Amino acid sequence: MATGDVLLVGSVPRESAREVFATCAAALGQHLQALPDGEVGPRKSWIQCQAIFVFDGHPALETVARPKSADGLARDYVGDSWVFRLKPGAAALAFDDLRYAEWATASYALFREMRQRGEIPAATRFQVSLPTPLGGCATFFDQAHDRAVVYPAYEAAMIREVGKICRQIPHEDLAIQWDVCLEILEIATKTPFLTGDPLARTATQLERIGQAISPQVMLGYHFCYGDLAHRHLLEPESLALSVAMANLAITRSGRRVDWVHMPVPINRRDDSYFAPLRDLKHGETRVFLGLIHRHDGIEGAMARAQAAKKYLPRFGVATECGLGRRDPETLDELLRIHREVADRLAR
Repeated sequence: MATGDVLLVGSVPRESAREVFATCAAALGQHLQALPDGEVGPRKSWIQCQAIFVFDGHPALETVARPKSADGLARDYVGDSWVFRLKPGAAALAFDDLRYAEWATASYALFREMRQRGEIPAATRFQVSLPTPLGGCATFFDQAHDRAVVYPAYEAAMIREVGKICRQIPHEDLAIQWDVCLEILEIATKTPFLTGDPLARTATQLERIGQAISPQVMLGYHFCYGDLAHRHLLEPESLALSVAMANLAITRSGRRVDWVHMPVPINRRDDSYFAPLRDLKHGETRVFLGLIHRHDGIEGAMARAQAAKKYLPRFGVATECGLGRRDPETLDELLRIHREVADRLAR
């Protein structure tokens, strides 16, 4: 029987979707409610695929800086990334194809084939992880005016992209996760990417992108503080902001929210970190805590889980962020830790 007590946040360090499906389904099986394709190829560095396939070469945009790497993937989003600007006198801005629907449809065909052969459990859904519209574009533009122009055009394109995904994949087979990162960082650091109150802006963005997803499709949110070299861009002081964002997503999405995911740093097992979970208004929404870290394995994860259980008796487990930029040799161990921690928490 499927338990759905493990979440794979998105990216997985394998070369192909077939490898991701085979490896993760064999290791976690019924623990998964949904299975991503691993965001393989140019998607392994999260939003860098948008710079490569959407912004670079756009007729209304000028490419100001490129990553030094030959494949165009930034290794350090802060010091070695793409930078774009609007061309002077550029006409109305639009983005026709973000490629996410194309990638999702291709991976889903393989997912369905493998599920029909029994290589993936029958009840498992296909998971598509997407950056929020702000997350997909804002960091690539260093001019405030340009961000203000690009953001609404990119959001409109992302909502169309979600519509294509929902038309091309059966709703009962689909789960979509919004990756919420820039919104967390701009609120936590008090450095908004756009004008106005970032919390209020996030609330209205959540309304639009939540309602864009068909009600029969599962919907989740991953709240992220960044994951460069497996370090947060800003260390969370507690789960307070993640809880506030979760409450916002649950109340403002205009539809059922099936899960939310929150990070737990490796050195946090203290009450002050987990106490904000008392304020979580999750109802039927499943909560996943990113408390699994390879460096202290099962015992470290269980210590963090026991601290969390004082404030939230039931939750699923995950890592803090996607696995795609990790050493591929560590994947089997990480999946084993997921499975064992989930089994221990179920006893």
